[in-house]
Amino acid sequence: MKLSQIRNFCIIAHIDHGKSTLADRMLEMTNTVQKRDMKSQLLDSMDLEREKGITIKLAPVRMQYTKSQIDYQLNLIDTPGHVDFSYEVSRSLQACEGAVLVVDASQGIQAQTLANVYLALAVDLTIIPVLNKIDLPAADVKRVSAEIINLLGCKDDDILKISAKTGVGVDNVLDAIVDRIPSPTGDKEASSRALIFDSYYDEYRGVILYVRIVDGSIKKNDVIEMMATDAEGIALEVGFLEPTMKPSNELATGEIGYIVTNLRTTRDARVGDTVTTKRAHTSLQLPGYKLVKPFVYAGFFPVSNDDYQSLKDAIEKLSLSDSALQFELENSPVLGFGIRIGFLGLLHMDIIRERLEREYNLDLIVTNPSTDYQVVFSNGEEIEIKSASDLPDVSKIKEIREPWIKGEIVVPKSYIGAVLQLIINKRGLQNNLSYIDERALISFEAPLANLLTDFYDQLKSITSGYGSFNYELDEYRVEDLVRVDFYVAGNIVDALSVMAHRSESVRLGREVVDKLKDVIPRQNFQVSLQATIGGKFIARADLSAYRKDVTIGLYGGDVSRKKKVLAKQAKGKKRMKRFGKVDIPSEAFTVMLKRD
Repeated sequence: MKLSQIRNFCIIAHIDHGKSTLADRMLEMTNTVQKRDMKSQLLDSMDLEREKGITIKLAPVRMQYTKSQIDYQLNLIDTPGHVDFSYEVSRSLQACEGAVLVVDASQGIQAQTLANVYLALAVDLTIIPVLNKIDLPAADVKRVSAEIINLLGCKDDDILKISAKTGVGVDNVLDAIVDRIPSPTGDKEASSRALIFDSYYDEYRGVILYVRIVDGSIKKNDVIEMMATDAEGIALEVGFLEPTMKPSNELATGEIGYIVTNLRTTRDARVGDTVTTKRAHTSLQLPGYKLVKPFVYAGFFPVSNDDYQSLKDAIEKLSLSDSALQFELENSPVLGFGIRIGFLGLLHMDIIRERLEREYNLDLIVTNPSTDYQVVFSNGEEIEIKSASDLPDVSKIKEIREPWIKGEIVVPKSYIGAVLQLIINKRGLQNNLSYIDERALISFEAPLANLLTDFYDQLKSITSGYGSFNYELDEYRVEDLVRVDFYVAGNIVDALSVMAHRSESVRLGREVVDKLKDVIPRQNFQVSLQATIGGKFIARADLSAYRKDVTIGLYGGDVSRKKKVLAKQAKGKKRMKRFGKVDIPSEAFTVMLKRD
C-alpha cells in the first residue's frame, strides 16, 4: 500500500472519558470485527482492565476504511490513560502522526488530558479534538467546547461532537482522521529502522514486539538487532493485528504491526528501543529512548512461608512481560522471606498485587510503599537505599536526598483553597495557578514519599471527586530526613521502619503507634508499642493485658489467701512478658496506607 494511503493515530484521554468505547465503534464501522465477535472494551483483554474500566496494556489494531473510493489503512494504538504509564504513552505517540483527543462532555478537561496533550504537542502530532458523551443529560457541550478551544486554540467547527456509545458522529471522526492527519514519512530504500512502542512475553512464542516501521522494511526470518540493548534475535513471524494476529511476509515503511522473536525476556527489547536488521552501519538509533526506573518500592511476603517459592516464580514470570518491574529478595525477622519489588507508581503496584493474588492464587502481605533515597557518606561515596531498614549508620552520613515530583491538579475554582492547604500539609510548594474557563490548574512541587499513601484519596474527598492529578518525577533534593523505627514489646520490627522529614517525624510516630494499638490484639501481658529516632523514644502506647485473674476455688477464709493467689499469677504474667511472643497481624504492615 502507498504511504499516502496509510494513517497512524492514537486515542488519548483521561481515565473513563470513553477512549475504549470509541475504539469499539471504529472497529464496528470499518467491519474489522464481525458483530457476533464484538464485546465492549474489545481491546482491553485483561479481566482487571474490564473491571476497573481502565486501559493498562496498550493494543494496536489495523482497520481498512474507504473514502471517496480510495482505500485507506488506519492504524490505531489504544494507549493507557494513567500517569504511571506515561513513558509508554509517549512512545506510542512517537509512533503516530496524529492523535484523537477525547474529552467527556459532562466532566470537561482533566489533569491527565492536559498531560497527554502536552506529550502529543511535544512530538508535533496533529490533534483532532472530540467531544464525547453528548447524549448524557449532564453534558455541557458549550462549556467544554470553550475549554478545548482555550487549550488548543482551535475553532469550534474543528471539534467533533459524538457519542461513542450510540455511534452518533463516529463516521465524522474516521473522515477527519483521513483528511486531517498526514500520511507517514520514511525512506523505503534506507536501512531498516523500527520503533518498539510495546513488548510482552508469550509463554508459547517468546517475546512479541509491537513496532512502527520508520525506514526500510522487516521481513519474516530476518536477523534483527536491538540498538540500545545490543540483543540479537530472529523475526520468526511478522504481521499486523485486526485485532487478532494476521501474519504477512513483511512490514513496510510507515506500517504498524508485530514481530514474534526468539528472545526470552522483554529486558532485551525495551519500549522505545530501535529494531534494525543485523545492524547496518548507516542506521542511527531513533531518539527518545530512556531506561524507565521504578520509584515506588514495597515488600511482598507470602502469608504462609510455604508459598515463598511460588511467589518468587510468579514474580519472575510477570517480570518477563514487564521490563519496568525490578525485584530483589528480602528477609525480615518478623515476616520471614519475601521479595522487594519496584514499581512505576501506586496503580502499577495495585495491578501487580491483584494479578499475583488472582492468577497465581497467592495470599500476600504487602508492606507500606516507600520510595528510594540517595545517601551520601562523609567520604563522598554515594549509595541508593530502597527501604528505611537499609539506612546505614547515621554518624557516617553527610546528606540524604529524596525524590521530588512536579505535579498538576485540575479542579473547579471553588475548591482551590482546600487543595492548596492539602499541598502545604504534604510539604509541597505551589508554583503556579492558572484558569481554564471554570477550572483552575494548580502547578506544584512536593516530596514523592508524602504523596505515596493517601494523597489521591484525600484530593478526591476534599474536591467531591472533581479533582484530577498528574505528576512526573523531577529531581532528588537534600532534606533533613530521619529514620523512624517501631518497637513492639521491646523488639524492633524492621518492616515498619519509615523515612520521614524531621519536622513530621514525631506526628508520624504518634499516628502509627496509635494505629498499631488498634490493630494488634491484646495479650495476657502488657505490651508496649514505641516509636524511636536513633536512640530517642518519640511516642509510646501500651496495650493493656487481659485481666485473667482466676480466684476459683477460694471460698471463705482470710483475704490474704486471695492476695497470695493473685501475687503468684502476677509473677507468672511477668515471666510470660519476658518470654511471650506477640503475634503481629498482617494488617499492621499496611497501617500507613490506611491513615484515618
